[in-house]
Amino acid sequence: MCVKRYKWLGINAGVAGLVLWAATASAAQWANPQLLLTPEDVMKNIDKPNWVVVDCQDLEDYLKGHIPGAISLGKKCGKALRDPSSRLLEPKKYEELLGKVGIGNNTHVVFYHDDMKDFTDATVGFWVMEYLGHDKVYVLNGGLDAWRKAGQKLDTTPVKKEPTTFKAKVVASRLAPTSEILKIAKGQMKGVQLVDSRTGKEHKGEDIRSVRGGHVPNTTANISHLDTLPEVKDPKTDKMVTTAYLDPDVAAKAFAKLDKNKRTVGYCQTGTRSTLTYLQLRALGFKNPANWDESWRVYGARTDYPAADEQWYNFDAVNKELKSLDKKVETLEASTKK
Repeated sequence: MCVKRYKWLGINAGVAGLVLWAATASAAQWANPQLLLTPEDVMKNIDKPNWVVVDCQDLEDYLKGHIPGAISLGKKCGKALRDPSSRLLEPKKYEELLGKVGIGNNTHVVFYHDDMKDFTDATVGFWVMEYLGHDKVYVLNGGLDAWRKAGQKLDTTPVKKEPTTFKAKVVASRLAPTSEILKIAKGQMKGVQLVDSRTGKEHKGEDIRSVRGGHVPNTTANISHLDTLPEVKDPKTDKMVTTAYLDPDVAAKAFAKLDKNKRTVGYCQTGTRSTLTYLQLRALGFKNPANWDESWRVYGARTDYPAADEQWYNFDAVNKELKSLDKKVETLEASTKK
């Protein structure tokens, strides 16, 4: 039909191809757009008794200004919802914490951030709630920046909700254990896509943040979380800067080579940046995404685990630099006393 039609129009094959492409090309769309809310969505629902909006900033910044009606967990969401050593809390502790702040099993929960510094705190909140089996969790796309640009004001009055009951229904598949990653690294498990959400330098072992640097063998792709976000020009510096927004075109392009039907696990240094990867995979419609919470912080410290592009932290060189710096400081202090 189309070919005959373009012959009738007298358009050659090359031009016809361009016309067809222009007619069918469209911007990428989220497969699960309901996971990302707009300021208008929040405004419509925030006063409803079964909605709780969570500010993921630290308490000090929350008190300086937050979305009217939003609660705080007392600290940044990443710290409130994970333990520095054991990472994820026991389900019972989550039940106590969430119930105390007014989040129940029928509560719609919205997490939001301020800017890039706490963007992943909001995505940690999203992932933890999904891990706990909560099916009514969202992220305010653009956070406070989007809220302000929508012409909405902030409030400084702390908000507390009536306590309720929350019962966890853990979805184990949303957490990738290190044992699973080790099988992938050793080639004992096939069909799982492993995504390194760290920077290129971390992936190559040039930026060492554990006992050693490098990445997990058989990692499918290194897709830095920064490369999955849109950029805008900073009017002050005239340079392009990453924004704390999620954009389907940018994300779709970043993850284009991955198979949405395969289990896909994100990891980074502490399993934090990779929660952003998890949210994006969910929004894009990946069937079985997961986050490796222990990530390279744990894996890189285990010298018996195989590593690709392995680089060791040079403690001797650093100690020598520190001693040299100490001598320079002593010399500087001595000269000022003369």
